[in-house]
Amino acid sequence: MDIFHVISLLGGLAMFLYGMRLMGDSLKENSSGTLKRVMGKVTDNAFKAFLLGVAVTALIQSSTATIVITAGLVSAGILTLRQSLGILVGANLGTTVTGQIIRLLDIDASGTSFLRFLQPSTLAPIALIIGIVLIMGSFFKNARSVGNIAIGFGILFSGLLNMTGAVNSLTESGVFERLFASLGDNPLLGYLTGAAVAFILQSSSAAVGILQAFSATGMLAFKSIYAVIVGIYLGDCVTTAIVCWIGTKADARRVGIVNILYNLGKSVLVLAAIAVVHSLGLLDGLWDRTANSGMIANTNSIFNLACALLLLPTLRFLERLSYKLVRDVPVKESKFKSVTDALNPVFYDTPALAFQSCYNLLLSVFAASRTNIEKSFRLLNKYDPALHREILADEDEIDRMSDRVNNYMVGFLPHLQNQSHVAMVDQYYRVTSEFERLGDHGVNIAEHAATLHKNNTVLSAAALSELAVVESAIMNILDESEHTFHRRDEEAARRIEPLVQVIKELTAVLKKNHLKRMSTGECNVYANATYTDLLIEFQRIGDVCSNVGIATIIRLHPDLADHEHVYFDRLHAGGDETFDAAYERAHQRYFALLPGGTK
Repeated sequence: MDIFHVISLLGGLAMFLYGMRLMGDSLKENSSGTLKRVMGKVTDNAFKAFLLGVAVTALIQSSTATIVITAGLVSAGILTLRQSLGILVGANLGTTVTGQIIRLLDIDASGTSFLRFLQPSTLAPIALIIGIVLIMGSFFKNARSVGNIAIGFGILFSGLLNMTGAVNSLTESGVFERLFASLGDNPLLGYLTGAAVAFILQSSSAAVGILQAFSATGMLAFKSIYAVIVGIYLGDCVTTAIVCWIGTKADARRVGIVNILYNLGKSVLVLAAIAVVHSLGLLDGLWDRTANSGMIANTNSIFNLACALLLLPTLRFLERLSYKLVRDVPVKESKFKSVTDALNPVFYDTPALAFQSCYNLLLSVFAASRTNIEKSFRLLNKYDPALHREILADEDEIDRMSDRVNNYMVGFLPHLQNQSHVAMVDQYYRVTSEFERLGDHGVNIAEHAATLHKNNTVLSAAALSELAVVESAIMNILDESEHTFHRRDEEAARRIEPLVQVIKELTAVLKKNHLKRMSTGECNVYANATYTDLLIEFQRIGDVCSNVGIATIIRLHPDLADHEHVYFDRLHAGGDETFDAAYERAHQRYFALLPGGTK
């Protein structure tokens, strides 16, 4: 044994781990929309949830990812703790699929050329070739993601082959012979070794894969591997529990605790069963048999399947125990707590879930801002201190939600590889500030109403009548803005700009009419400054809605990003028939509502 063999072994390990990570991440990104839809529809049937956990984990190649995503769904209120438990058990079984794939190392291809294609030495280059062709060719929408999956698969097997070759060279030293013999003689040492390796690698699949690579030495026996495999369960679930615990609510933490309890139960069950069966002499034919990759994969799968069937009925007990171990902390909850809790960093590696959480929160920010604008208009007609305080309290919530989603997207961005996802974050980031500004304008209108009340100044009936027309136009443009973002509706986005122009012209006419009324004494001169400020707020609300429409149109037409102002200047200059027609309709509608049909 020399340093070069060790370097080769570690290099193979690095390739194996990177290939597994690349393949898993690409699978999650490419299937995240499906994961969201399927996992969000889990019923209280534990067996169906169990099958879902198996399927999802087999797909994304990571029980940790499945359980962390499940914890995030629980934290967001999409799943209950009880619904998540079946998924948790299924995830522990689904992760054994990776080992069954790796067992292809044992295929004997000497008899047929077809089986040779299934050997890792052939599959690895084939997968790499397919992957690079898809990435460079971009033949279809998700070609890059599918190519990354293939590349990850090829790198995984290349690393595995490299590890196997290095291990074979290291067997001559005698070190591994003594190590594996000690594992067979001391199950506790094997258990702790498995737990330590899985904890360090943060992946049970990787730990089992490494064990399968070492089986190429021919020195592993069943008595050496069973305790290591059981220890791997504990090391992997501790890492998962730590991730579930950070920055989450109590039920999400309970998911991690139940996973530890379940895997401890598996450990006790398997170790006790092996001890009893071995003492009865029923394992004599297997105990000293040389373990190959297939035996390790089968042992892992059988352990997990048997424990799943035996322990599924105990989930209700584990759920009750988790409530005793993780207590609810009483806190003052805001009305928007459920949507803010959904912004969980565990969704970063599953873009569809992360985007859905941002989307739901942004809709809440918009709804709260719009409601504040509506309330502020009521204050102009009749000032109510209690309603004003309510507006200010909701504005604090709007600010907190806006800060929360902005910070979440900043953390989310480095996890994105798909350019369409980056464009979506860019749009969300832009509309976040616009939605928050809508809330600010609602507060400003309320403050102007408070100023009028404090100065005992009342707007004339004519002024209030004209303001009602502008309010109607503002509610219309807010409707179009909501449809634009909610449905990514380009037609609604294009209906915003004509309304922006009409609102500007309305406020100009209202200011002119107000000056006339002041000259005749119909309007109080002391209200002039406040009234003028109100008209400015109305124009700015239109500007905010214009920015929301622009952000949506640019996302749909990225080529406009570098010259968006030229495009919209052309609209207002009369260079678009659709814009001109929509403007004429809106102009006639709202100007006809002014007293006397003022033009």
